[in-house]
Amino acid sequence: MMRGSKIHFVPGWDCHGLPIEIKVLSELGGKAQNLSAMEIREKARSFAKAAIEKQKSAFIRWGIMADWNNCYYTFDGRYEARQLRIFYEMYDKGLIYRSYKPVFWSPSSRTALAEAELEYNPEHVSCSVYVKFPLLKPSPKLASLIDGSSPVSFLVWTTQPWTIPANQAVCYMPESKYAVVKCSKSGDLYVLAADKVTSVASTLETTFEVISTFSGVDLEDGTCAHPFISERVSPLLPASHVTMTKGTGLVHTAPAHGMEDYSVASQHSLSMDCLVNEDGVFTDAAGPELQNKAVLEEGTDAVIKMLQAAKNLLKEEKLVHSYPYDWRTKKPVVIRASKQWFVNIMDIKTTAKELLKKVKFIPGSALNAMVEMMDRRPYWCISRQRVWGVPIPVFHHKTKDEFLINSQTIEHIIKLVEEHGSDIWWTLPPEQLLPKEVLSQVGGPDALEYVPGQDILDIWFDSGTSWSYVLPGTDQRADLYLEGKDQLGGWFQSSLLTSVAARNKSPFKTVVVHGFTLGEKGEKMSKSLGNVTDPDVVINGGQDQSKEPPYGADVLRWWVAESNVFTEVIISPFVLNAARDDINKLRNTLRFLLGNVAGFNPETDSVPVNNMYFIDQYMLHLLQDLANKITDSYKQYDFGKVVRLLRAFYTRELSNFYFSIIKDRLYCENADDPKRRSCQTALAEILDVMVRSFAPILPHLAEEVFQYVPYIKEPKSVFRTGWIRTSSIWKKPGLEEAIESACAMRDSFLGSIPGRNAAEYEVIIVIEPGLLFEIIEMLQAEETSSTSQLNELMMASQTTLLSQEPRAVTADVTELRGTFLINLEGGDIREESSYKVIVMPTTKEKCPRCWKYTAESSDTLCPRCAEVVRGK
Repeated sequence: MMRGSKIHFVPGWDCHGLPIEIKVLSELGGKAQNLSAMEIREKARSFAKAAIEKQKSAFIRWGIMADWNNCYYTFDGRYEARQLRIFYEMYDKGLIYRSYKPVFWSPSSRTALAEAELEYNPEHVSCSVYVKFPLLKPSPKLASLIDGSSPVSFLVWTTQPWTIPANQAVCYMPESKYAVVKCSKSGDLYVLAADKVTSVASTLETTFEVISTFSGVDLEDGTCAHPFISERVSPLLPASHVTMTKGTGLVHTAPAHGMEDYSVASQHSLSMDCLVNEDGVFTDAAGPELQNKAVLEEGTDAVIKMLQAAKNLLKEEKLVHSYPYDWRTKKPVVIRASKQWFVNIMDIKTTAKELLKKVKFIPGSALNAMVEMMDRRPYWCISRQRVWGVPIPVFHHKTKDEFLINSQTIEHIIKLVEEHGSDIWWTLPPEQLLPKEVLSQVGGPDALEYVPGQDILDIWFDSGTSWSYVLPGTDQRADLYLEGKDQLGGWFQSSLLTSVAARNKSPFKTVVVHGFTLGEKGEKMSKSLGNVTDPDVVINGGQDQSKEPPYGADVLRWWVAESNVFTEVIISPFVLNAARDDINKLRNTLRFLLGNVAGFNPETDSVPVNNMYFIDQYMLHLLQDLANKITDSYKQYDFGKVVRLLRAFYTRELSNFYFSIIKDRLYCENADDPKRRSCQTALAEILDVMVRSFAPILPHLAEEVFQYVPYIKEPKSVFRTGWIRTSSIWKKPGLEEAIESACAMRDSFLGSIPGRNAAEYEVIIVIEPGLLFEIIEMLQAEETSSTSQLNELMMASQTTLLSQEPRAVTADVTELRGTFLINLEGGDIREESSYKVIVMPTTKEKCPRCWKYTAESSDTLCPRCAEVVRGK
């Protein structure tokens, strides 16, 4: 905004979804069981509204600029209507379909979940088993390799024994080698991958004698028996997902409980019946020994007992591995087949990936991460079996497996939702949800054959369609999307997929991806773990302010800006104290600047750049360089670099260097002396550039400073007065050589009198005739001076500049030598010169007015002060 753009930033809230619904239900406890869908929705809405108000006031307090009176909310009827329109456009193009497929299912939330709603627990413990599948009908090749005297079984390993009741096949890898082996313990014959013979024998604490080996292809047309369901036959089938990394090289296949298993079943027309219900419990169809048992708990134990009873269990062991959990309830999920709505992302993935190439990602590595996440996703399940969300606008036939949705039904529903919100799906009778012309075709109001579906849309579909509601104009593309890196599989992705599906273009030109805050020991923070550092406590202080002091919003903002926001950052009292110290130093610098531009009017009192003191011109030269680097860093979103540049400038260049040199000129010269006005001209420019530089990071401090600038009569907001302004005539590379060579001599001098007052010494500088002498001579034309620009820089009683050694020097002098390499015209002029600095105690007395050692006696003013006072 400061650089002259109009900014369209609409803050918004994703208001629907499982987290809110679960929170509301858990607060109600036992009462939650008897609530109707509408009662749950009303409570969820009021919870969301209260959270929005609380968050909004916090954002305003943090200094976030936005049109806070016109935010977007995903539970707003107009937003929901726009979302339903996109749903129908995608359905109409064949990109949304209903199917019976295995999906991640959360028994604890009783709903399907998408990949983005999972987190993986690396410490999950599963019960893994080695199981025998007895051979029924050998393939011709296998028949020729076995003599028929010993029983033959196929060895299978699984970490999910509860899925064995749903087994429909055993898969092998056609290109791999397999072996028939004889077990030394049982004398039985087993078939497994040749590569796995040694490792499996050792796990089973036995040895295997290899009878013969053959290719996987030779297993074609063979079958085996289910390990405990006597009448079930499991065919041997080729599959590309079989690997040799773990297990036996033969994979138990349960189409209802695995994505790859499902694709094998589709090719070979296997049964996909699911024996597990919404609560993660075996259904009656699983049989009396399993029904009503939770699959991940006692259901697993029951299956293992059945395997033992059938004498087909070879080994059972505990396995610690990474396993998907429901990100909200922190409980394990299962994969189960159910009727769900899906987005066919295969058809849009190619276009999406092409479009991403034109998007700028910051940091660049985020692009690959997003593409990888998209590649891992075979389809996107968008239906949820909950009530707090936007309904999927379809009607299901009461008796047949048919559903109803067309352009007429959708237009009618969109109109209703736009006007009354999506509650109508639950509050209006079904016949009013259908337009008259459709109603008459489906049994009329009295004998309606269809009922409204009970699924709602995935929250990522909700938030992913925000581009269509929020972005203005016909292009509807954002210059920038900003979110955390967990959204590479969430909002960034669902926004891209819905936008590509609806109109073949990306919704964003740039994507900025930030990291997360960790606790001071580096532990992850999350609302559900309750270990979040509350920004409001950082700003306003906690209950015990001695332990949790109030830092204010600007300290919090400075800490965020200073952090490398693209990675994980640690927050602790230590880093907040450091940020507060930085800002205190900055405030002191600003107070010095404000105090010393009092009585100065830039319009009438400014000194033209070329008439200014060289040191003042040099500061403007540095200031222009600082301004360019800061502007550049903001363009790259490198706020940490802005903080580092500013901090180095106000501590090193200003406080430690410039301010210490100019105090005498500011405090002791005549108020309107051109020497003093030269300095004030520089200070006014420094103040202006500094305030604009940190305004985006510390808006409160910047506005405060603008209220106190003495020559701004009617202060405007700093944000309404434009970006940093510098002048090209400030750039004086030649000046660098003059000031920096003089500073090298100054450092030699000050280094030789540690802890002493430089004003008590006089300095003789000896430089051989040449370029360096001529450059330093610009700072002091006369041989000896206590008021020259060179002496101001040295801060000595007086400075003498000579081109040859002085004839006589007293005994108590310090002699220091050095060289300085002059580099001008971009390296065309290079000359190394040596110099000598001679330091000796001054013979002058301390002036009672300016405290410099330049007076003839301690009770008389020095010549400069005498002149200033006489003028008054």
